[in-house]
Amino acid sequence: METLNFNNNWIFVKNFQGSCLGKEVEYGEPVSLPHCFNATDGQNGDGMFHGKCLYQKKFHLSKEYSSRCLFLEVGAAALTSEVFVNGQKAGSSDCGFALYRVLLNPFIKLGDNLISIIVDNSSNDNVYPLMADFSFYGGLYRGVNLVAAEPLHFDLMDHGRDGIYVTQRCIGENLFELKITGNIVNELDEKEKANVKATLFDKGRNVVWEKNIDIEVSKKTNFELVRKIDHPNLWMGIENPYLYQVKCELSLNGRVYDLRTVEIGFRTIEITPDRGMFLNGKPIKIKGVSRHQDFGGIGNALTKEHMDLDMSIIKEIGANSVRLSHYQQNDYFYTLCDRNGILVWAEIPFISIPTAYDEENRNAKDQLERLIKQAYNHCSIYCWGVQNEIELIVKNERIYKMVNDLTVLARKLDSSRYIAQANEYTVCNDSKLNDLTDLVGYNLYYGWYYGEMSDLEKRLDDFHKTKPNIPVLVTEYGVDANPRLHSANPARMDYSEEFQVLFLHHALQAIYERPFVLGGYVWALFDFGSNNRNEGGMKGKNQKGLVTIDRKLKKDSFYLYKAYWSKEPFVKLAGSRFTNRNETVNDIIVFSNLKQVRLYLNDSNVGEMIDTDPVKKFSGIRLPLEKNIIKAEAFDEHGNVYCDEMILNRVSEKDKSYTLEKTEGRRHVTNWFERFDLTHTKEITVQEGFYSIFDTIEEIEKSDKAKSVLGKYFGNTMESPQFQMMKGLMTIEDMHKSSIFRIPKELLNAINSELNVIPKS
Repeated sequence: METLNFNNNWIFVKNFQGSCLGKEVEYGEPVSLPHCFNATDGQNGDGMFHGKCLYQKKFHLSKEYSSRCLFLEVGAAALTSEVFVNGQKAGSSDCGFALYRVLLNPFIKLGDNLISIIVDNSSNDNVYPLMADFSFYGGLYRGVNLVAAEPLHFDLMDHGRDGIYVTQRCIGENLFELKITGNIVNELDEKEKANVKATLFDKGRNVVWEKNIDIEVSKKTNFELVRKIDHPNLWMGIENPYLYQVKCELSLNGRVYDLRTVEIGFRTIEITPDRGMFLNGKPIKIKGVSRHQDFGGIGNALTKEHMDLDMSIIKEIGANSVRLSHYQQNDYFYTLCDRNGILVWAEIPFISIPTAYDEENRNAKDQLERLIKQAYNHCSIYCWGVQNEIELIVKNERIYKMVNDLTVLARKLDSSRYIAQANEYTVCNDSKLNDLTDLVGYNLYYGWYYGEMSDLEKRLDDFHKTKPNIPVLVTEYGVDANPRLHSANPARMDYSEEFQVLFLHHALQAIYERPFVLGGYVWALFDFGSNNRNEGGMKGKNQKGLVTIDRKLKKDSFYLYKAYWSKEPFVKLAGSRFTNRNETVNDIIVFSNLKQVRLYLNDSNVGEMIDTDPVKKFSGIRLPLEKNIIKAEAFDEHGNVYCDEMILNRVSEKDKSYTLEKTEGRRHVTNWFERFDLTHTKEITVQEGFYSIFDTIEEIEKSDKAKSVLGKYFGNTMESPQFQMMKGLMTIEDMHKSSIFRIPKELLNAINSELNVIPKS
């Protein structure tokens, strides 16, 4: 098999309205792939483009490839795409985060050919994600290849990536079984007796074993090779991510027709509801970060260099796991996780709300199949996530069936890994949803969006008491922080670096003090694009990251985690951007994974601590007026000294640039209701045959009179894309239950009293 890079010499047309795809367009701009057409507007909050765009490329097919099976391999195209070859439709994909291939042979000819790819990131009622707090970038953002395969080859069209599937499992003490399976496709004229040879190499490229089988191949034939491996070197996560290599050759009459090489790690993972997780029998707490795939200024069109940078930051902070949210990510990044020992929670974008129209939930199943088949061979993946906050708006039996169907499918596709889900905080501990998967995560923002920080501990304890046999972890926790905002008295919703540190420090302790909690994934490692956001002094971004979206600035909270997790000796002064301070007496926070720390003010020793706590607080430091130099020194057991300095200016008046200016901003949907008198509403009663708050919005809109009631209470909100997307599955009573809308009961009564006198036709 030969793979040819097809990333150069494309023509791009934004907002494409044409229909003639068999001719070259006479306008457009030259681009190279990967390419994202929302690289800027997906992050600036000034209005993001959603629509169809065209990518077009000419290529010349020479005679040497005429006998090959030719495939166009699209790394990913968001959110939907269609491929046309010489004006004929050759394939399509509604899975915007997965690789797909299109067979070209029926459509191409010797000489010049024209490929046209329509990519559309418009809202689609049956394509996930439907609604979420991140930008739905569009583009051919993972590149395109031309794959030339021999007539006899491993299957390239089973929605997978490698054409072979390598499974390892422990079958005894220090004894593993290695199984290699796949399908062989035969495009030759007759059945052939082919040979499949598998070779296992260790890290030093020494042959551990090899095995041959002869197999008669018709049009498509499966194969399986199984071998026991005694005392393999184990993949031990970040401590020792030891990888073997499997080479699988397909031959006919002594000639190699196809070849695959896959890295594999031997490891066991056990997850318990009371003692946590075990990697190869060794207890391991998940020290996790969450990652969206976008990057400042380029959207989601990342190169390998961008992904290498992200991995270097994950390693620097000392994390041992990453939640790759909320969709299939670049295969190269899973490879980086394999090679660096980072455990992976991999998931699909079945998020926030389900489709109201596709009863079979085909798109979610399709995305799950592609994720599992394409990432199957990555040993770093320990679980498949089948949903994230899918009950955010609606809770009903249909959703339970959808989640259960996905769980059954995941187990069918891969019985060797755990199945997981992540719930929003309003999902009750005793919800039957929690019984569907092997482990349950909760996204908990106590002390930011709701409740108090101390509610986190109570919720975790209550869950374990209610569901003692279900493993639990915190799949999201965090607060937004703008690194230009600061406070000596940090408080909820001030968006300061100081409150982010306070919040995350509390959450870290709550998670790691509980042995039954598997661990947690801080939300998030990097700020990310969220085109509808406008808060915390920043438009178009979610600022919960420990690092800015361009990866150039590490917030103080990054060093909080580094102090807890990293073994690399360091010391860091918190508050270095909080330069101008008008308080005479200040607390100075020092992050370090070293016990002994000394603090200096203008070269005078003002304190020393010998403490294993990674957060060292020096209280009551009096700052003279004007410029002050603060220096921290930390000492390891060998006498090495690590230093950090910052300048603090003592000023007479508070620096207002550190405080977020209070603006009204966009009003919440519930603000539409403030003008209504709700003091004399009646209790809810329902007459059969009349509209009520228990009908879906879509059902109510069938009656002009009933629709006018909605218009009275919801105004222009009814026309918003999010409202339109939810109307087929959401009732007004569902809206009342949702934490998003916060509709008071009195309003519910008022709306119902007006609807329930309108007869259904």
